[in-house]
Amino acid sequence: MLRVEKISKVFNPGTVNERLALDQVSLTLNPGDFVTVIGGNGAGKSTLLNCVAGVYPPDGGDIFIDDVQVTKLPEYKRAKYLGRVFQDPMMGTAADMNIEENLALAYRRGKPRTLRWGITASERKLYQQMLATLELGLEDRMSSKVGLLSGGQRQALTLLMATIQQPRLLLLDEHTAALDPKTARKVLELSERFIRESELTTMMVTHNMRDAIKVGNRLIMMAGGTIAIDVSGEEKARLTVEDLLKMFERVRGDAEEIPDRMVLG
Repeated sequence: MLRVEKISKVFNPGTVNERLALDQVSLTLNPGDFVTVIGGNGAGKSTLLNCVAGVYPPDGGDIFIDDVQVTKLPEYKRAKYLGRVFQDPMMGTAADMNIEENLALAYRRGKPRTLRWGITASERKLYQQMLATLELGLEDRMSSKVGLLSGGQRQALTLLMATIQQPRLLLLDEHTAALDPKTARKVLELSERFIRESELTTMMVTHNMRDAIKVGNRLIMMAGGTIAIDVSGEEKARLTVEDLLKMFERVRGDAEEIPDRMVLG
């Protein structure tokens, strides 16, 4: 489903600020894999996700989605394979458009364009049914501007929009980090449900060790622009936060550098 082969990325090459963000990283996600990616600041996890999404072109290596070579495809052309939810709830939706218009944009993505924009009665009923599954009351506010929604409501809507077409690969970029704990749990529960019901192949970048352990069938820890740890199956199921802390200390060599938000649930 996703194959990353020895990709590298250097920021600010040839300057005093040169930084190797990815160092010959290789990774394969099989259909239905739900992989959580964790690591400290500068570990390379967000850079890896952004290279897969097409935000950053890698300096070397190759990226395949469904055996399609996408390494040189710009972000907008790669988007047809991907669904993505960002850390910032303000991204991923159009604030000045109402809820049903945002859903229509997502639902019609990749379909032939016509001069007709109006939302049909059958579409409106479908959107109401989808929104009802969020259990946030948004099905009764479909004419409301998205910019008036709370951060959690907007992130839940973005998640629905990102999965509405069942993308080949879903990218979750610390998508609960900007939310309060209660709302973050709700959005994470929705994420798990959508991924499970549609059997989506997913990569979720997170700083939260508890979330990384709790969800998905595979966990990757990055450090220094490389994949330092890759666990799955029963080995992942047995993991505890204490186990991950020890792994992190072993990889980084300094327990004092562990960010607080990696530990706190």
